[in-house]
Amino acid sequence: MSDDTPMNPISAESDAKMEPPANKKNKKKAYPAKSKCMDGNEAVAHVAYRENDTAFIFPITPSSPMGEAVDLWSAQNQKNLFNQELKVVEMQSEAGAAGALHGALVSGSLATTFTASQGLLLYIPNLYKIAGELLPTVIHVASRALAGEALSIYGDHSDTMLLRGCGLAMVSSFSVQEAHDMAAICQTATLNSRVPFVHFMDGFRTSHEVNKIQLISDEQLKEMLPYDKIEEHRQRALSPMHPTQRGTAQAPDVFMQLVESSNTHYQEVYGIVEKALEDFGNITSRVYKPLEYKYYGTSQPRIAIVSMGSSVPVIDSTLKQLKSEQACLIGVRLFRPWSATKFCEVLPSSVTRIAVLDRTREGGSQGEPLYLDVCTSLQVEDRTGIFVAGGRYGLGSKDFTPRMVQAVLNNMQRRNNSDIQRPFTVGIHDDVTRLSLSMPGRTLVTLPEDKVTQCVFWGFGSDGTVGANKEAIKMIGNYHEKMSVQAYFEYDSKKSSGWTISHLRFSPTIDIQAPFNVEEGQAHYVACHNESYVQAHKFDVVKYLKRRGIFFLNTGIATIKDEEERLKALEQLVSPKILRKIALKQIQFYVMDAQGLARQYGLAGRINMICTIAFFRLSKVIPLDDAVALLKASIVKTYSYKGEDVVQKNLDLLDTVVNDPDCLYAINVPSKWRTMGTEDNAKRYQNRH
Repeated sequence: MSDDTPMNPISAESDAKMEPPANKKNKKKAYPAKSKCMDGNEAVAHVAYRENDTAFIFPITPSSPMGEAVDLWSAQNQKNLFNQELKVVEMQSEAGAAGALHGALVSGSLATTFTASQGLLLYIPNLYKIAGELLPTVIHVASRALAGEALSIYGDHSDTMLLRGCGLAMVSSFSVQEAHDMAAICQTATLNSRVPFVHFMDGFRTSHEVNKIQLISDEQLKEMLPYDKIEEHRQRALSPMHPTQRGTAQAPDVFMQLVESSNTHYQEVYGIVEKALEDFGNITSRVYKPLEYKYYGTSQPRIAIVSMGSSVPVIDSTLKQLKSEQACLIGVRLFRPWSATKFCEVLPSSVTRIAVLDRTREGGSQGEPLYLDVCTSLQVEDRTGIFVAGGRYGLGSKDFTPRMVQAVLNNMQRRNNSDIQRPFTVGIHDDVTRLSLSMPGRTLVTLPEDKVTQCVFWGFGSDGTVGANKEAIKMIGNYHEKMSVQAYFEYDSKKSSGWTISHLRFSPTIDIQAPFNVEEGQAHYVACHNESYVQAHKFDVVKYLKRRGIFFLNTGIATIKDEEERLKALEQLVSPKILRKIALKQIQFYVMDAQGLARQYGLAGRINMICTIAFFRLSKVIPLDDAVALLKASIVKTYSYKGEDVVQKNLDLLDTVVNDPDCLYAINVPSKWRTMGTEDNAKRYQNRH
């Protein structure tokens, strides 16, 4: 099994039947911490597999890997906390999965499902029934844009916000670690409250981001689970042994009374979630709150920014970097049921202006969901004199960066309320309705350059670049206990035969919380694995590089032995603007013919391992000898099923790339490149054919 295979979620401790821990109350037990590199989807599946009896799945981007993971573990006969394999059923559509989920719940099963976007919309009729019948379950959603004026497979909150009227509790995760933790917390809360939960994370930005996280062990999950509530749920199952009446048709004489009778369950949810978060903190030492408040000033804030999802760490790190005296942050985890009282308790009395950020657009409305909730809360709690501006960001996975947070702050700090843009958009230039905020000129650096290594890899869909980077990030993350890693991958929507950009970060000293792409001028290392990208009118592949950074280009030009001829060939291939940036930024430029090396060793087209070795050789993220040993172990593990011959070819190739000076060339950048890109040079380049 390769390292790309989702990890076995079940440890040896779960071979024994699940029993409630003895002396559960008033006893704090120390548990050994175990960390693992994984993405948000696997982090959620890791918990959902262990805490449920059944799962009903149907693939839809970006939630599909959750279903794939639990299906694989079930096929491998891995045991959950109940000493049984999770029963996984792939239905004919999301509508079928929703109906099967409802049926499993009324039969007393602990059931779950994973979905997104239009697929989630097909769940809505059954979600009304599940909520109305107070059936405890957790539905895990990788939030994604809905197809409106165009299809988008990328992430925002358009789908999740349509569930507000279904009667489900809604919990948002800010990061991969939280996605793992909230999956467990929601399971505890739904069993204690009987209200079904939707646990959602940002599609792609969180669901596909690879982080190093602390895993919740089987023993910790067992301590959190309310066994008495599980038994009550099973006893409520439809059974001829204790018949009950369900799904009736009611007349006006009783319908409203019975609908309103469930109010008490919803009124108790906030307290139940608070208790679950408190218990989780006592067990794992990771402390969360339904509404997360952050302020880094020394006095009292005048401005509050309210948001949820992966934007919260971005805002948090920006305010921390700015040491803002003016602004605070309120991150919303528990979105439904919404508590106006709790929100106003968290909101400082000194705040006179609030910016509310929504990752969705509701055409024709007076504002987006979170904005309306904030405005209503202020009115209900009689918090007068506060100016509220609603804004939209990040639709369709539009990157949300610290510069955009600065733009929001600049807008809210204007002298008069009448000068503040309301509503606003951030991250685009809106020259139609003119709602967009102007961006600050300079990039705000929230990650210390001397403590975090940032890398960018340009690849071609299906060339193995993304897979190799996932392997590398896990290798580096597991290299030593305190190494923090982050990886995010941009895809063309064609996925295969389209462009890919991998954004990797590493730090041995600080915890990386930066859910945004590597920004221009910040990367220590950039690799381009497809030489066509450096041609004119394609991509500015070196824009991410910082001064004196390293640029690696995979090109057949590396086979040219004569240095002058090699330079001439590069000047013919590479856009003059790129050559000029390489010279002006004093970039270290290296070339290699990865395709030629692969053909030489009978591995035509397999350039991912070659480029990974070059990365370790040039970047020195970890010592090269250690990297070589880890790569060799990975090769044996990954390719052993293909035979000894394939394994040996890869090992020989690795040794060649590491030791042979003729396979990797450093380019002596000529001073004339500093003037490349001028009008005459540009014309000569464009007419080169």
